[in-house]
Formats: sequence, C-alpha cells, structure tokens
Amino acid sequence: MVEADIVVVGAGAAGLSLAHRLPAEVPRGAAPSVVLIDPPPGPLRAPRRTWCFWESGPGRFDAATTASWEWLRVRSRDGAAVLRHIAPARYKMIRSDDFEALVDRDLKDRPGLRRLAATVGTVTPLPDGTACVPATDATGARVDLRARWVFDSRPPDRPPPARTRLLQHFRGWFVRTERPVFDPEVVDLMDFRTGQPERGLSFGYVLPTGRHTALVEYTEFGPTPLTSAAYDGALDDYTRRVLRTGATEVLSTEQGVIPMTDAVFERRAEGSGAVFRIGMAGGATRASTGYTFAAVQRQSEAVARAVRAGRRPVPPPPHPARARLMDAVLLRALDTGRVDGPDLFFRLFDRVPAGRLLRFLDGRSPLYEDLAVGVRTPVLPMLRTAAELPWLPRRHISAR
Repeated sequence: MVEADIVVVGAGAAGLSLAHRLPAEVPRGAAPSVVLIDPPPGPLRAPRRTWCFWESGPGRFDAATTASWEWLRVRSRDGAAVLRHIAPARYKMIRSDDFEALVDRDLKDRPGLRRLAATVGTVTPLPDGTACVPATDATGARVDLRARWVFDSRPPDRPPPARTRLLQHFRGWFVRTERPVFDPEVVDLMDFRTGQPERGLSFGYVLPTGRHTALVEYTEFGPTPLTSAAYDGALDDYTRRVLRTGATEVLSTEQGVIPMTDAVFERRAEGSGAVFRIGMAGGATRASTGYTFAAVQRQSEAVARAVRAGRRPVPPPPHPARARLMDAVLLRALDTGRVDGPDLFFRLFDRVPAGRLLRFLDGRSPLYEDLAVGVRTPVLPMLRTAAELPWLPRRHISAR
C-alpha cells in the first residue's frame, strides 16, 4: 500500500491545474506527498483538445498560450456583425499538449510529487477517514494507494439527475488556406450563418492564428452528436460557403462533447470526507456556455489555499447559485424552443457592454448587472420558464 497525503486522479486540465498549484510546503513544514495518476496511453486517456478563456493581465499559463485576442465578433444569421473590444481582458487559447508540457516542466523537481500511469478503480472511504485508491499500472500490476485526500476528476459513471440536458458537441479543423482570409486580431465567437438544426442551435467558431491559419469549428447545442460525415459536411459548408476560404488544407482535427445540464454535481463523494470531485466532474462546466477552464482555475486555487492553511480542502462551488439558476432557465428555454437561440445570443452581444457581459458569462456579476442583462433577453418566455422550473422533477437523462 502506497501512502500519500494527496492523490489526484486524472491528469487533464483539472488534475494538472490542481497539481500545479499544490504547495511545496504546508504549515507543519513538510512537503505534502502527492501522487498524480493518469491512465496509460489508450482509450481512457483524453484526446488532444483546445481550451479557451478570457483573462485580464498576465496569467499563470501564458507560456503555453498559442494565441490571444482583444476583439470578439458575433454574427447573426443574416450576416450582421457585432464587434466587441474586451480589453483589459484577452481571450486566450491553450492547446492541451502545450499545457501538459508546461506543467510537466514546472513539476519535474517538485518535492514529494510522483507521477503514475495507471487505471483507477472505485475509490473507497476507509474507517480512519482516509481513502483507498485501487489502481492497475500499464504492466497489469496492482498498485493500491491510501491517501488523506483524493481529488477525482473522472466523469461520473452515471450523470446526476437533471431537469434539462443538452450537449455542446463540435468538430474543429486546424486549417491553412492559400489566400489570406483570416483576421488574426479578431475571434469569431459565434457565427450563426450555419445551417440551423430543428432543435437547439448551431454556430461557427474561428480562432485565427495568422492570415492563413486558424482553428475553425462547427458547434451545436442539441440532444445528440452528429456522425463524422455530418460534422465534416457542416465544416466544409461553413469554410467554403460562409468563410469563402477557397483552397484549404486541413492540418488536424479535434472533436468533443460537453454536457450542458442543470444537474447538481456533488463535490464530495457520497459517504466520504476524504474524496472530492474536481473539474467537470465537480460542476466546473458553465451549463449555459460549456466554458470550463477558468472555473477549474478558481476551484484549483481555492483547494490549494485550503491545503496551505491546513484546512479540509473541500472544493468550493465553481459557479454561484444565482448563475446556476439562470443557466437552468436558459437551458430549459432553449430546449423547449421558447426562445430563439441565435437571436438571443446575438442580442446579448449587441446590447450589453462587453465588460458586463463577460462578468455575467463568468458568473461574477452582481445582482443589478444580472438584472440589466436579463432585460435584454425575451422576458416573458424566460419568466414563464423560471416559474415552471420548481415543479419539474429531476430525473436521470441518459446520453443520447
């Protein structure tokens, strides 16, 4: 049995961010022993991906940033554009390979840190208040660990009950064009000139890294992911018909699915004071947007502060209760078709000042700003949806 103060299960954005912030010393003077566990190469390891978030000033992971921008643009279905300058914030793009390399460099000589490639089973609370982490390494050998605290970033086997569950599903192409078609100063955050599905909404998303290069994504908010051929067809239509890129080379592809749900994600494992959920598993994903990375950083920093102070490091709620309620209303309104998604998002960017809207989307706006944003939405459908929410049962909604 391997003994450790802290075991972090999963070395994705949440696990690596937490390990990067855990202190080298604690009040009693000794470095906490930390084991960071990632699955061996194979189907359980997360694919390469890109994370984006806005941040003011220098950031902890700027050395891993691929690009950043001060201008965001949203386009309506008919091509009308809203261009927003978000300074002093910048919209930052980090690719997972670069993020992992930065964290690996910084953790290389960290006292008391051990990296382990292994598959973890069910974490079990022990009578003495610690937890047992059963694992199997790449050779098939059993490696059992006992830890004072365990932070588990793996998604739950079964999603918690919810009133509404949509999926943000997408495919992106990293492309190179023959003609200089991209503006490297401006991100197209939502471009609704895509073919709209019968249920939910879709949009294009363009992260330019130069005049000839960009990440171009097709994204849907809806009940079911598309087939590979359908994604490629939608991307081909968007790049050639809408963006008019001309001759285009696809350099690489990424794809993902993000749950958008009003489910309550428990931050403590049931029956345990030593096992905590972090990242998407701990509710870090903003239900109305799918953004996760910034909330993961706030959650990680709060846990690290608690460890430094010698307190029980229970992860705080990644988003305030009022933001979660507003997300639940928006998801239900979109899912029922009471509001037109493209029109709603375009209206918000058109009529709400950029700083206020970013605070709102980040869940950091005060009540009076929430009300100011709320009146820019279709008020009657949103009020009707808010009134019915308390009467709707939460149920297990399987992935479709």
